[in-house]
Amino acid sequence: MNRKQFIESFGATCKNWTWSWSFVSHDERFVIFGAWDNHTEQDRALILGENWSHRETDGTKSKGFPQSREHIRLIESAGYRLFTFPMYVSNKLKDSEGNGPSKIDHFDPELTQKTLRKEDNGWYAYEYTPDFQSPEELQDSEKYVEGAHKSVTVNAYERNREARAACIRAHGAVCFVCDFDFEDKYGPEVKGFIHVHHLVPLSAKREQYELDPIKDLRPVCPNCHAVIHYGNKLLSIEEVKERIRQARGA
Repeated sequence: MNRKQFIESFGATCKNWTWSWSFVSHDERFVIFGAWDNHTEQDRALILGENWSHRETDGTKSKGFPQSREHIRLIESAGYRLFTFPMYVSNKLKDSEGNGPSKIDHFDPELTQKTLRKEDNGWYAYEYTPDFQSPEELQDSEKYVEGAHKSVTVNAYERNREARAACIRAHGAVCFVCDFDFEDKYGPEVKGFIHVHHLVPLSAKREQYELDPIKDLRPVCPNCHAVIHYGNKLLSIEEVKERIRQARGA
């Protein structure tokens, strides 16, 4: 299976199979980037650098950059999901000093969902660990990949269930930001439903650490959770509370 066959098997496409760096499925609302091994470290991979807009060799504009930048916008602003697959660089086209275009030596036909983060020099794909997923969200992610990614998603959900339960036991199933209570609003059938927010994102933890559900997690409603993570800056709970006070004119 070549790269084109692999990408098309998920229903994604691009403008040009020769120079495209990223691929999109508008029907399923997800984007695929290749993650180069020489840009991958620990739990993150640089998938698009701000300085990749021009070729290193002759300074001409890179044809793939505008398309990939648009794909990044779809993830950041339109709610598209991000997936990556590992690619391994070949130095066959580089000179003795290491100058020259990158070429794919081979790739692993494994698609994994990631979390996008903008940092100083570009956009990074981090390991995807959801704070909480409903059964519907798990079903949606299963249709994108079969096997490896489905296992990753379910395992991430299973791993967080105990921490989630401990957080709710300590803080209650009421939004820490706006005091919204699903049971009070919709009845006992949804008792205990709430999102759980990591005060420090898991993607920012470069090494394994012992999670304290009481200190590190807070229950928040889906609306407040979306605002906390809206845009490129992660807002604090107090910042979102202040936005609510200002909107109410308090």
